[in-house]
Amino acid sequence: MFKIFEPNKIFSITSRAPKYVLILFVLVLSIGLVEALIISPQDYKQSHSVRIMYVHVPAAWISLGIFSSITILSLSGYIFKNNNFFLVAKSLAPSGLVFNIIALVTGSIWGKPTWGTWWAWDARITSMLILAIFYLMYLVAWRIYDDRDKIIKVTTLITLLGIINVPIIKYSVDWWNTLHQPASINILSKSTIHSSMLFPLLIMTAAFALFSLLIFLMKYNTELIKIKNKGLDRL
Repeated sequence: MFKIFEPNKIFSITSRAPKYVLILFVLVLSIGLVEALIISPQDYKQSHSVRIMYVHVPAAWISLGIFSSITILSLSGYIFKNNNFFLVAKSLAPSGLVFNIIALVTGSIWGKPTWGTWWAWDARITSMLILAIFYLMYLVAWRIYDDRDKIIKVTTLITLLGIINVPIIKYSVDWWNTLHQPASINILSKSTIHSSMLFPLLIMTAAFALFSLLIFLMKYNTELIKIKNKGLDRL
């Protein structure tokens, strides 16, 4: 069933994909920046500082999505004994950490004019910081262990523990009295954000997703080349 995911069978596709993803990323990002910086209105309370949202929110979404994907891939790889699932998860992690850091930094920048401070031990901020620590633990585990079976067990355990933090990040604004406002975008109920802000937000999210895909492809192709040079069909 999973033979289609074998590295040697998909390298011919992934090796050609980055240039097309890069072109699409530049195009979508250009549209998103015009929408976010020029067309979208300023907030009546936060003025132009609200435009940080178009970087902060997509970065947080992408970071959460990537860690969730890493957890699913790690667990699936462990259950189905598919080495490539772990390779994909490993290749996704760097971009997930990058977007996690971007979310923390832009949140701090946004917090200064909004809350009057660069940092507060708010529930959502703190839980996002904890997620960054799990990302670091995951990446470090790949570097410090040489035994393949041990790497698989340790990294899978890290993701299973870290995924507990994802719903905490999501619902922290509902469970505790935090500085963050409640969610403005809801799938199951009506969203409170205006369409003039929602559209550029979605465009920027698409641009960030393409950028994370670009980083993943470059990292993944590098890992495949390492495997090919070693003459192995395993991690």
